[in-house]
Amino acid sequence: MEGMAPPRMPSAAGFGFLASLYSSLETSPSFSWHQIWVIWVQIRANAVAPVLKLAEVLCLIMSVMLITEKLSMGTASLFAKVFRWRPERRYKWVPMGQDLEMGSLAYPMVLVQIPMFNERQVYKLSIGAVCGLSWPSDRIIVQVLDDSTDPEIKELVEQECKKWESKGINIKYEIRDNRHGYKAGALKEGLKRDYVHNCDYVAIFDADFQPEADFLLRSIPFLIHNSQVALVQVRWKFVNANECMMTRIQEMSMDYHFKVEQESGSTMYGFFGFNGTAGVWRISALEEAGGWKDRTTVEDMDLAVRATLCGWKFIFAGDIKVKSELPSTFKAYRNQQYRWACGPSNLFRKTAEEIRRTKKISLWRKIHLMYSFFVVRRIISHIVTFTFYCVVIPASVFVPEVNISSWGVVYIPTTITLLNSVGTPSSFHLLPFWIFFENVMSMHRTRAVLTGLLDMGKVNEWVVTEKLGNAVKASNDKEPGKKSGSPSSKRILLPELGMAVCLFLCACYDFACGKNNYFFYIYPQSITFFIVSIGYVGTFVPS
Repeated sequence: MEGMAPPRMPSAAGFGFLASLYSSLETSPSFSWHQIWVIWVQIRANAVAPVLKLAEVLCLIMSVMLITEKLSMGTASLFAKVFRWRPERRYKWVPMGQDLEMGSLAYPMVLVQIPMFNERQVYKLSIGAVCGLSWPSDRIIVQVLDDSTDPEIKELVEQECKKWESKGINIKYEIRDNRHGYKAGALKEGLKRDYVHNCDYVAIFDADFQPEADFLLRSIPFLIHNSQVALVQVRWKFVNANECMMTRIQEMSMDYHFKVEQESGSTMYGFFGFNGTAGVWRISALEEAGGWKDRTTVEDMDLAVRATLCGWKFIFAGDIKVKSELPSTFKAYRNQQYRWACGPSNLFRKTAEEIRRTKKISLWRKIHLMYSFFVVRRIISHIVTFTFYCVVIPASVFVPEVNISSWGVVYIPTTITLLNSVGTPSSFHLLPFWIFFENVMSMHRTRAVLTGLLDMGKVNEWVVTEKLGNAVKASNDKEPGKKSGSPSSKRILLPELGMAVCLFLCACYDFACGKNNYFFYIYPQSITFFIVSIGYVGTFVPS
């Protein structure tokens, strides 16, 4: 590649030079600052520069892999949009109609599962929305899977179920003696109930999701008329996107995920990762894939991978939207992102050999699954973001022997950033904030990815994402002087604080002695790390 010199590894002579320096330190009676500087320059040229250059080359290779993948997804998504290549054109879809002879029997039996855990703020929203779905009452079963550990909340949820049951809704309130398997365990236990055996499809909604009344009428026909389709996933619509800067940034990332990643996967391969909610599964496909498993913290993605290995296809119906809530406290968001980064890398570790050996899918789909879906999007994207933009580039200001190519510093990140903005054009002006915040989060995600790949530490720890519902609005109504942008936690995040200090020193040195003007980027990045480290992001709800 033009502008890239091959990395120079530390040679035996280089290590011999370090040994001679150490010997001179022991024998010389005193040193001047000039001598120390000369020693540092020699160490830098012979030991530090080759290592940093190697890291630069690896990061540039990963950057090229990432931008190629994003351009590929963007092209497929653009094709689907420009040529109106909607699911209704690719698959048979016939609206549910009235059958005077069969009556409600013309409609398949549908199970709707709502898993929840201590969802005080939002349980009424999801239960009410699901009970309002337009579907014959004798052809739908609503199943509330309550794993709550708070007796008061369990009582509230049970009373809500009884209220809807008194209105003629076929709703079942199910609890367990333990939380084994967390969400996957609850969903698995729910499917074992006798009354589920007559159901053909199962729709799943997390406790903060509120489907529109016509959700089943628009999604179920895809499954009825296309026997090769196992899953219909719909898009999320966020009710609290404008709550604070952090939720605006999340909306940008999530809109890109749905409009580009999910759309392109559905268009090109009939595969994408199930989002765990706001989707409808064919129960026979779910069972053929082995059902729910709790071996990772991404049970939804695990099921999707196993189903596609069985030859099933998925549909992303982006025109159907379900209201949901973004995590608005930084603690909740951090926990969610750790799970979303750690789980896929751990799943890749556990399924790579299975993917390689399967004979039910083509070689092309295997390559897409392993390289594109897992390696580039779930592993490389996090590692290169942190390593290159938060470590290699800032560290290079101290090592003038390393001259990073301008296309790697400017053109690739600019292109990636612009591609990520297409999902939410209205937030284009927030791109600088999105860049710096995503770089900060990349350190947290990289740690999670490595934990998953190595299958160590808190790899299987499940922390439920806290939903606030109307709690923020209610608290602000009671305390008009309380700002939602107040610190969400008094805990100081030491790794982020350490990075803030290191980046600030790099920026100061580059400002005083550097030639590449990286300090224009490093200064605001260090400030962002500092703001995050003291918890001054997200919303704050008084307890």
